[in-house]
Amino acid sequence: MKVAIVGAGLTGSLLACFLARRGLTVTLYERRPDPRVAQVERGRSINLAISERGLDALRRIGLVDEVMADALPMKGRMIHPVTGPLDFQAYSASGDRAINSISRGALNNALLSAAAAAPGVSVEFEHRLVELDSAAGSLVFATPSGKVSASADVVLGADGAGSAVREQLLAEGIVAEDVDFLDYGYKELSIPAASGEFALDPGALHIWPRGTSMMIALPNPDRSFTCTLFWPAGSFDALTTADGISAHFQEHYPDLLPLAPSLVDDYLHNPVGVLGTVHTLPWQAHGRTALLGDAAHAIVPFYGQGANCAFEDVVELDRCLDDTGGSWARALPLFETRRRENTEAIAEMALANFVEMRDKVASPVFRLQKQVEHALERLLPGKYVSRYELVSFSTTPYAEVQRRVHRQHQLLGAAAVASAGVLLGLARRRRR
Repeated sequence: MKVAIVGAGLTGSLLACFLARRGLTVTLYERRPDPRVAQVERGRSINLAISERGLDALRRIGLVDEVMADALPMKGRMIHPVTGPLDFQAYSASGDRAINSISRGALNNALLSAAAAAPGVSVEFEHRLVELDSAAGSLVFATPSGKVSASADVVLGADGAGSAVREQLLAEGIVAEDVDFLDYGYKELSIPAASGEFALDPGALHIWPRGTSMMIALPNPDRSFTCTLFWPAGSFDALTTADGISAHFQEHYPDLLPLAPSLVDDYLHNPVGVLGTVHTLPWQAHGRTALLGDAAHAIVPFYGQGANCAFEDVVELDRCLDDTGGSWARALPLFETRRRENTEAIAEMALANFVEMRDKVASPVFRLQKQVEHALERLLPGKYVSRYELVSFSTTPYAEVQRRVHRQHQLLGAAAVASAGVLLGLARRRRR
């Protein structure tokens, strides 16, 4: 059984590790040069957040300790207002649970090296997919030395939101695609270490909420922070001069300027990325060609679940192969059936969390709501669990998270109405 995986990024490399354990012959095809020796592209997300779903996948292949050695736990959000003191908001009721800031490149390299070292796995770099016959399992790649043909019993597209495999399936008329672009772009900036130490608290994800826009910052092992601006589309074009950029940040992000000496250069030269949600139907064809991870269902990054969700795809596909006795023709449709509602659910929650991060976290009402929520979690352990805890600190299916949180809110609403009725009745009795 020969399996071709297109894309040697996070998802493809992890998938190769899982399939190697089954004794399959796996070839990873990657359009880029070997990222372990190539230079990182400027201004493209160098870190990400790994939480329980991603950790669960890494544990299954024995890589969690190696990968997480340099991870930085973030136990909450640190809110930076325009004026006034910082406000730390813990992620969990106990205050000790954390999501983990990790280098995207280091994670990719660790997974890629593990895949390349696994029996039966080979890796081909600088192979860009240009043709695919999904029924026959034949592929054609453009390489520096010309076109190269290959074939496989199973073809898996793990090549990201701009998937070449999905593009070929679209051209064949096998899948339909709906991409909902967010009317926002993103640009990365950097805060270097200050005298060899972190310039900000490394135990938090930092947020500068500004209503219709925001900036976040995640810590890196070298004691720097990667900042990401999320601004409405077109806003970046309004600032074109060093003086204009400095004046804007002095007004809206005044505590950033002293910490980011390269801010103007980063702003002028780092690219603006696009954000969107990918919906694909179906994810598989002929029981031998399939999409997973961002190639099937890319989401916006505001719940920190992009990589975690893709890693969970790999775990579920592995489980489907177990449940079907290794039959790809049965496992691939089963995988889509089991995962689709969950990926749609996290796509919705990620969009909702964007509104929360940019608009609500600075509100006193929101802070009070979180305090009440954490109090309920402590009062009713295991019975009342917040959406954030269920998403980030458990492997509860995303769709079940939505249903459970909805039930909790209904019960709380009913309890509030009942309590109000009792209080009103007592007040009337006293008046009599």
